[in-house]
Amino acid sequence: MNRIRKGDQVIVTAGKDKGKKGDVIRVDGDKVVVSNVNVVKRHTKPNPQAGQPGGVIEREAPIHISNVMLFNPASGKGERIGFKVLEDGRKLRVFRSSGEAVDA
Repeated sequence: MNRIRKGDQVIVTAGKDKGKKGDVIRVDGDKVVVSNVNVVKRHTKPNPQAGQPGGVIEREAPIHISNVMLFNPASGKGERIGFKVLEDGRKLRVFRSSGEAVDA
């Protein structure tokens, strides 16, 4: 089970975008793509078969998962994540500081 999943709101803890918040768009192993974070300019050729125009396109590039923390709206800060195993055997993500469940 991953500590950070698609759709989670995270805060960036290191790098040029430190302090920015955004939603996780995609998780690829140990990299995550966060909306409006690590935006790069990509020069693309036109592809008429795919209906794609050419030019300079801005898009989000992946950043390492260790450089983001899950955002806790209750405290207003990024916090570490732990796991709690319930009686029926399911795993639950919890904030380490307060012990409250992430996916309530």
